[in-house]
Amino acid sequence: MSRRGLALFLLLGVVWGVPYLLIKYANASFSPVVLVCLRTLIGGLVLLPFAMRERALRPLLAAWPWVLAYTVIEIVIPWLSLTHAEHVISSGLAALLIAATPVVGAILSRLTGRDEEFGAAGTAGLALGLGGVTLLVWREIAVPSGPGSGLALVEMAAVVLCYAIGPQILARRLRHVPGSGVIVVSLLLPAAVLAPLALWQWPAHVEPSAAVAIVLLGLACTAVAFLCFFRLVGEVGPVRTTAVTYLNTGVAVVAGALFLGEQVTALTLAGFVAIVGGSILVQRRRRRPAEPATADVPAQA
Repeated sequence: MSRRGLALFLLLGVVWGVPYLLIKYANASFSPVVLVCLRTLIGGLVLLPFAMRERALRPLLAAWPWVLAYTVIEIVIPWLSLTHAEHVISSGLAALLIAATPVVGAILSRLTGRDEEFGAAGTAGLALGLGGVTLLVWREIAVPSGPGSGLALVEMAAVVLCYAIGPQILARRLRHVPGSGVIVVSLLLPAAVLAPLALWQWPAHVEPSAAVAIVLLGLACTAVAFLCFFRLVGEVGPVRTTAVTYLNTGVAVVAGALFLGEQVTALTLAGFVAIVGGSILVQRRRRRPAEPATADVPAQA
């Protein structure tokens, strides 16, 4: 990896690792609808000129049903669910659970009949990853973070499932349309739909920390992150780029511990090792050199 590639990799690992922390701060003032509306609006408006320069919007018209499906599954449902769940569970736990997305994606590929050869290593990865998730969920059930923790876990399950389905839509239905156009539309469309409800739910008072968190979520964790992502794919390729998912998780756990005082226990570390290790084994078995770059978009908060 070149110095430029390494710099992009580290930057993307940070900007896709801190959203979990920023969501915690933003939740102090904003409802999930307002938060998601503002984040998608800021990110979409910043990325719009890049998509227009690449003439990446018009080709989407022929595939609009799948673009809409991708928007709902990759942005609307998971971002609203994650934001609401973080009112209860820790940011570190949310990141750890989302790190299991590659494992769930592998299972979905097998269930939907896609040709996937896991082998012994891939099968071990599935078992290891699911074991890590079970460990973390069991901890939350045994010692819940607060009222509503059960609903929060269901919401996180929806997030992981959606993040596993989204890239498959890109790979199977949107592989021939510009990825930058898909991302811009997937951001601006939810912003437009949620805007009326967001205005109705606008808070009477906004904490300065929440306002800063919203701006950082839209600019750094969405716009800058996707720009870095596309450049990193061009620099090191789509397969190597997916490794940033594991750095994201570590950044999220450390940030939660440092800034929010979230407890990192031996059980947390064991779950982290199991989920990340299982995801690595699964991805190494299922990646193909011929896969398009859009199929390798890592899940991000």
